[in-house]
This record gives sequence, C-alpha cells and structure tokens, in this order.
Amino acid sequence: MIKKNTFFFGLILILTGCSMSNPSTFSEKAQNESFLDLNHTSVFFKDILSKNKGHKILINVWASWCSDCVAGFPNLKEFQKNNPKVKPVFLSIDRSVFRWKKAIDKYNIEGEHYFIKNGLNGDFGDFLNSNWTPRYMVVNEKGVIELFKAKKITDKRIVEALKK
Repeated sequence: MIKKNTFFFGLILILTGCSMSNPSTFSEKAQNESFLDLNHTSVFFKDILSKNKGHKILINVWASWCSDCVAGFPNLKEFQKNNPKVKPVFLSIDRSVFRWKKAIDKYNIEGEHYFIKNGLNGDFGDFLNSNWTPRYMVVNEKGVIELFKAKKITDKRIVEALKK
C-alpha cells in the first residue's frame, strides 16, 4: 500500500510541476503558429518576436468578450503611458476578426495587434496552458520570457520583470 501511495504522490508532483512551470522561451510549436495581423496577413509568432527583438515586450492575450480584459483597459493605458519604451503586443482570442477589430477601435487600444486564428485551441494556446484572459507576459530584449503569467496589468511582477 505504501509503494502504491508513493507512486501516485510522485505522479501528482510530476504532473503539477509540469503545469506550473514558467518557461523562459516559447516552444517551437508556439513560435510556428500562424496569426493574422490587422491587414489579414498571416504572420508566424516567431516573426512577431523577431520583429520586436531588442525591445522589452508586454504581451497581452485578450478578447473583446472578456469583461476582465475590458475592465483592465484604463489601467493598461496608464501602464503604457508610464512605460513608453515597452512594446505592447496584443494577441486576441476573439471568435471573429470583425469583433476583434471593432474592439480595438472601440477601446482605442494602442500597440501591435494580432488575431490568434485557433484561439487557445492551437499550439500557442497549448503552450500558454491557460483558460483565463487577460494574460500578460513580459519578454526581454533577447526574446527571453521574464514573466510567464500575470492576470492583471496591476500585478507588481510585471514592473519587476521589466526592470531585469
């Protein structure tokens, strides 16, 4: 009985340890996922990262239907005003391109915008391992993930990660 309990305890530790990990780089599959830009052109995530290399990036995974996302926009705008050198990259998991673009205009969201074609159901979503929006990540100038998961723009870990 003890061996059986030890086995299950070890298995639980392994499984929860994997799900709670904080990767420092994006998986190859996540990097090869194709998004849409505002011109409806397909863009690989690795090209978005490459385009922003040399800059600190704040990635915001959001959706127009997400009430927490919308409620956080005033704080996000304040954050952007206070951190003008940080490049904001918005990745939408909206259900339609029309609603995505309409929300960008409606809320006057400034930054780079991309539509995740597969939402959270593709390789990028698998990498995030999340069922919550908004989701904030900080990526440094070299493309290393400094902060993998924050749910609010007011999370103090975002500013701490940007200082690294």
